[in-house]
Amino acid sequence: MWAEVRGDSVAHIIVVGNEKGGAGKSTVSMHVATALARMGHRTGTLDLDLRQRSVGRYIENRRAFCEREGLALPIPLYRDLPEVAPEALAPGENAFDHRLSKAVAQLEADCDFVLIDCPGSHTRLSQVAHSLADTLITPLNDSFIDFDLLAHVDTDGDKILGPSVYSEMVWNARQLRAQAGLQPIDWVVLRNRLGAQNMVNKMKMEKALTKLSKRIGFRIAPGFNERVIFRELFPRGLTLLDLKDIGVGNLNISNVAARQELRELVSALELPGVEVNF
Repeated sequence: MWAEVRGDSVAHIIVVGNEKGGAGKSTVSMHVATALARMGHRTGTLDLDLRQRSVGRYIENRRAFCEREGLALPIPLYRDLPEVAPEALAPGENAFDHRLSKAVAQLEADCDFVLIDCPGSHTRLSQVAHSLADTLITPLNDSFIDFDLLAHVDTDGDKILGPSVYSEMVWNARQLRAQAGLQPIDWVVLRNRLGAQNMVNKMKMEKALTKLSKRIGFRIAPGFNERVIFRELFPRGLTLLDLKDIGVGNLNISNVAARQELRELVSALELPGVEVNF
């Protein structure tokens, strides 16, 4: 099943996921995908949250805004998962596997990068997508509630007691890739939606994440601070990199800082052939 989904891939697959909502996955997905497109990389996207479709809606909003305003902003390719007739399935084949396989194959034919945004829950599609990841991005709120997704800690938040459900899913995905003879997943955990206060909690989280990263094998990268502008951009399908194109002449301090956060994030991903130039 897994090999059939991936096929003879040439595109670099980026998966953005965890199993908890509210960590900013869709914001990260859209900004990374659009940044790659703006730098000239052919970029495709899939949204595996079939109900909410935040990334799908984001790109629809972007296309509609560009048409209305007569703009030619770079727009990542987007594909919904194709429907599949029951008779098209092989004996024992899962319909969701088949739909994901077709969607990935369609995008890989035309793209350097394929970014897959996963739902904030454990689903069959999310599980398979994680096994496809060359780069896995896991945004994480700076909270031990979110940290519990990766590992269980003691009551003081100092001692790691063991891996949690999401880490175990990533481990299984790594095993599938190893069996197929592919490179290991480059797992990047983002400390996302950071606030300006509660420095004691920030230090505890940093210490716990650093310890856990060495234990289960991920890199830590900077994400985005909590900013109102991300919510304001969604209806028009815009990103931080589009502000000057729509006539915003002087960026305020918050916008400049947010662009720098995006620059640092894309640089930290160390994607093949990508030289950050924005």
